[in-house]
Amino acid sequence: MTSFAPDSIVLNRKLPLWYQVSQSLRASILGRSPQDPLRLPTEERLAEHYGVSVLTMRQALKELEDEGLISRHRRRGTFIEPDVRRGAPVRLLGSVDAIVAQQSGMTTELLDHGHVPVPAALAEYFPDLTEVAAYHRLRSDETTGEPTNHAVNHVRPELAARVDLEDLVRWPMTKVLRDVVKADISRITDTVEARLADPETARLLQVPLLSPILHYTGVTYDAAGRVLDVAVIHYRGDRFSFTVTLDAT
Repeated sequence: MTSFAPDSIVLNRKLPLWYQVSQSLRASILGRSPQDPLRLPTEERLAEHYGVSVLTMRQALKELEDEGLISRHRRRGTFIEPDVRRGAPVRLLGSVDAIVAQQSGMTTELLDHGHVPVPAALAEYFPDLTEVAAYHRLRSDETTGEPTNHAVNHVRPELAARVDLEDLVRWPMTKVLRDVVKADISRITDTVEARLADPETARLLQVPLLSPILHYTGVTYDAAGRVLDVAVIHYRGDRFSFTVTLDAT
């Protein structure tokens, strides 16, 4: 029987390996195509794929099993749950793959794209530019069709020239920039705050005007400190929560 083929990952030894592996595998599962097989490779093959011990792989799989993304059956193997709800909270420990996982796993519609003047609110991030490429996307629950979040990515034009629109329908911008465009992503700074839905956001997310939403800003930097992308995402307040865990070591 054919097994699901997860993406690869470059591990950061400063973060727990099981966590990085679980988030990478989570992103692969949520970003899979409908025709991909549901059966996962064995623990041993997954451990070899990620370059970790079987014990570490087992801990990563337990995390996904506890979340309800996979089910494990003795003698039969480990399988992706086909009808899992995709809006579960994500623990962020500083991994880029955690950001990818948080953004993955929903039906995505590209509403609009094109070059626009740098928004005044984002001018500090792009001091050397007069315009950026903007991509508007609406994500919805695969099962119910209910809108869950509206995202606008503001990307440097030279990177946007190498972005395939079909990739943006399947994958988060972070994954496209890192794995397809091969941008040198060094870090991402996240800010999440509570806001009230304005008329346009309320219309897109199908919520009452002035209902609570989560306003997320993610700023992606390269190794030289240059901003590559600023993502502004509005999440329905009744569908998402964010938990941040700080590792004292």
